[in-house]
Amino acid sequence: MESREGIQQVLRELLSNQRLAVLSTHSTGQPYASLVAFACSDDLRFLYFVTPRTTRKFSNLQNDCRMALLISSSANQATDFHEAMAVTVVGSAGEISGPEKETALNRYLERHPYLEEFARSPTCAFVKVNARTYILVKNFQHVMEFHLEP
Repeated sequence: MESREGIQQVLRELLSNQRLAVLSTHSTGQPYASLVAFACSDDLRFLYFVTPRTTRKFSNLQNDCRMALLISSSANQATDFHEAMAVTVVGSAGEISGPEKETALNRYLERHPYLEEFARSPTCAFVKVNARTYILVKNFQHVMEFHLEP
């Protein structure tokens, strides 16, 4: 079993090396998945993404803030079964604004400068994910959970 610090290091490396995540939301019991570009805080407590306010994912989050993100290092190769890692981030999400948004948005744009016009559009929401649990899968079967302390 890996130490808490070891798991945190693996999570930080995975999240810093990947730019996209699959967001899972739901509406009236029907799951919905969509791709989002994300950024993460250094302490792993928060992840951020941008979406137009007219999207199904945003509507779903407004109705129920519970969500999950899947972030994977897979390359769609046979070697992925032994080398790839994936993490599911479980938590809640909602739009943020004001000074908190500006600070987090700057971090997001450092990672995704090509999305600046999209991210600053008045029709888009800047969404903060409050991560509660990370479920990390390595070597196809080795599962570890990392719970953030309140």
